[in-house]
Amino acid sequence: MAAVSVSLSPSLAHLPLLGIPRNSRISAITLIRSSSLSSPSIMEEQQRKRVVVCGGGVIGVCTAYFLAKKGAAVTLIEKSSVACAASGKAGGFLAFDMCDGGALSKLARASFNLHRSLAEELDGPRSYGYRPLDTISLTIDEEKQRRSAGSTRSNPAVPSWVDRPCRNPRTIGTTATTAQVHPQLFTRTLLSAAVDKHGVEVVIGKLESVEVEGSLVVSVALQGGRVIEAAAVVLTLGPWSSKLPLLSSLFRVSGLKAHSIVLEPKDPEAISPHALFLSYYHSSHGGKPMDPEVYPRPTGEVYICGMSAEAEVPDDPESIMGDPESIQTLKRVAGNVSSHLMEGEARVKAEQACILPCTDDGVPIIGEVPGVKGCYVATGHSCWGILNGPATGAAMAELVLDGCASIVDLAVFSPSRFVGGRRR
Repeated sequence: MAAVSVSLSPSLAHLPLLGIPRNSRISAITLIRSSSLSSPSIMEEQQRKRVVVCGGGVIGVCTAYFLAKKGAAVTLIEKSSVACAASGKAGGFLAFDMCDGGALSKLARASFNLHRSLAEELDGPRSYGYRPLDTISLTIDEEKQRRSAGSTRSNPAVPSWVDRPCRNPRTIGTTATTAQVHPQLFTRTLLSAAVDKHGVEVVIGKLESVEVEGSLVVSVALQGGRVIEAAAVVLTLGPWSSKLPLLSSLFRVSGLKAHSIVLEPKDPEAISPHALFLSYYHSSHGGKPMDPEVYPRPTGEVYICGMSAEAEVPDDPESIMGDPESIQTLKRVAGNVSSHLMEGEARVKAEQACILPCTDDGVPIIGEVPGVKGCYVATGHSCWGILNGPATGAAMAELVLDGCASIVDLAVFSPSRFVGGRRR
């Protein structure tokens, strides 16, 4: 069957990115039908392992890409649209060493380097806004701002566009250790390459069940009755992992609702490539700081996120809406960071929210599902999904096709850690 043709939304595909004059346009990226590729021989087709990947977010797309690149015949199933949830609404921040000291350290380091390689392979600066950038932590206190008339511009650690009073500036990342992508463009560009170069088939449909005979996976069933046979199935369902009994019977994946806004300042050239991690003191939070983040993009936009809380996972990912109070708080944060981001100086392009997948122990779940041969899962990446997508996908491809992963040891991520009772 030929793959479903999927195109990037023109509003995203035609963004002026790094290295492109601001009056130029990027042509739309279209996923080419697999029928347009040179057809493999019957023998070659029979020898290719048939793998179904369920879930069209960044983890699923990275997994499909690396599986197909290694020679598998891959079908990617997505129930709504590719990168429509957290993978399209995330900040796209990448860090080499911010996960050091924990279970994610080696995965994050490997994935950061893979992002750099993919940017070279896929022309990331033009295609999806890949660029290295400096990262700074700052403290902003609304009450002290009201009493202070001081300027931050004398401190070389603070970019000039951060022209509202702040304190404790500290460099926590440089162009060698932090970078960014536009997450939706990254995910869709990678899928375009997977379809165009490696023959991945894309099917829009809702997964109903994974069919198992004995202890061996044999197929997946979609809503409407379609059955797709497979030698292996990879479940990359994000927070919707909790909706599938096969997984929810083994472990819990909860949802964390995160809010964000996207601003278009009148003078985008004034905004230098510095990511900001804030300790933000707001009187309504009882003296405890919030931790919003600010990411200028090479498109001229500025992305601001924060205001997270555990939430129920809806059936429809495109139905998730931001809470008005949380959105208003982010706008307030923006204006207290920079006069360029104040109301009247920047247009609000997007007010949005997404659900991040979280595990009970804070560690992603990556590996073969216990008791079901040929069925694999990759979920629970929380706020680091965009960063860790490439290494997760590459490791899953090795695990499915070679029997073990070499790019990173997956033992700490194995779902078998939950056998015998859920971790709390």
